[in-house]
Amino acid sequence: MNRPAQSVAAYIRKHDLLRPGDRVGIAVSAGADSVALLRLMLDLRDELGIVLSVVHFNHKLRGADSDTDEQFVRELAESHGLEFIADNYDVKAYSADKKLSLEAAAREVRYEFFRRALQSSVNRIATAHTLDEQAETVLLKLARGAGTRGLAGIYPKVAVSRQPSGVSPPEPKPKSTTPSSQLTIIRPLLGTRRSQLRSYLAEIDQSWREDSSNEDLRHTRNRVRHEILPRLEQQVNPGVCEVLAETAEIARAEEGYWAKEIARYLPQVWSQDKQGGILQLKFFASLPLALRRRLVRAAAETLGMALEFRHVEEILDQQSDGNSSVLPREWIVTRHGDELRFRKALEAASDYQYELPVPGKITVIEAGIELETFVVNGARETRRYNPQHLVDSRFAKGPLVVRNWRAGERFWPAHTKEPKKIKKLLQDRHITGDAKQRWPVIASGDEIIWIRGLGVRRDFQSNGPTGVAIKEVAIPIGQQ
Repeated sequence: MNRPAQSVAAYIRKHDLLRPGDRVGIAVSAGADSVALLRLMLDLRDELGIVLSVVHFNHKLRGADSDTDEQFVRELAESHGLEFIADNYDVKAYSADKKLSLEAAAREVRYEFFRRALQSSVNRIATAHTLDEQAETVLLKLARGAGTRGLAGIYPKVAVSRQPSGVSPPEPKPKSTTPSSQLTIIRPLLGTRRSQLRSYLAEIDQSWREDSSNEDLRHTRNRVRHEILPRLEQQVNPGVCEVLAETAEIARAEEGYWAKEIARYLPQVWSQDKQGGILQLKFFASLPLALRRRLVRAAAETLGMALEFRHVEEILDQQSDGNSSVLPREWIVTRHGDELRFRKALEAASDYQYELPVPGKITVIEAGIELETFVVNGARETRRYNPQHLVDSRFAKGPLVVRNWRAGERFWPAHTKEPKKIKKLLQDRHITGDAKQRWPVIASGDEIIWIRGLGVRRDFQSNGPTGVAIKEVAIPIGQQ
């Protein structure tokens, strides 16, 4: 057996990628790496006890060149007596329809094709991701701010769901019975350099086809491949690709450990309900920071959110009742005592109440505003506030709360002769629906002293340049 085949066989055994009897579809694009993968697996099939097929997806992105690639792969499969499983799809049209980049669209339809092939013809699909691609992926993830999950890079094997992803190319007709084992995509070449594969192809006199788009430096990965990594190899460390690949392996082991820990701890601190979910802080607060960060991220993922580091830190920094953070996909998280409640911005409960510090600041996500109070001691500070929002200090001594108004409550605006029902005041301003229900007021005991848009109650306003100023700023809910 040749040296590259020995190395690939060792990698397959180390990561338990294949078992005797597996029906393996080799994903061949026509490029050097995938053609080398096919030839290497042909060398290994008797030793591994597997049955091979060739799978090819035509993305229709390069016109006649794409069709020529498909014909090349078809002939290669036929020359070795292998079943050829192929499909095609207009990726450019799919990209435009779904508003995805071409790269993301191509990946979606290609992996949907793999899923269908796994359900109808094979139980493993092998792709030709190399050690070089692993290094590129880790470097890209690091540059874009990934944590250890991102640094784990490309996994040697990935289980594939039996459920469709929503992409809808025509379904292929089943050709054989799928084995009962888990459907999996494997990457047997993750331990092999791209240069080794080309040397191997030269030795066996095997041709391949070059994809000109792989040289296009407008694509970020191509710049990393052709410019950044070669420069790092020349000027920093000749083994930088191997080091990055080792980093990915370390990170994958870390992620495997943490996945078990999160599965153990999450049910103790997190519960989902009809509105979203609740994170209980009593036990949570005593946990190590690394575990708390991962639990917050895992809780959000159960709601379909992928949090960035800054989102996690904002959530963990919430110290006071009523503190809120705006999250991706129009979610909010608000602290209520010893709970962090995750709610959709438009579905948050209508009733809310938070203590308003003086001086201090609070975000009221339900009302879409940030309120700040500060003590004013002289005329020099008049630029910082609207005089209609200055409360006489006598009426701001007790604890203030910000909440939504309640049925039957009345308020005396500065421009009117007498108090009116808040319901009527809001109707006159054409405030309706959810916005009306959530409209914020500030109360001192049973007295409403301030309403958004109307300022401080007439008989509670300061008559001089001293008092407590209330400043409001609208916040853009859902705009990340």
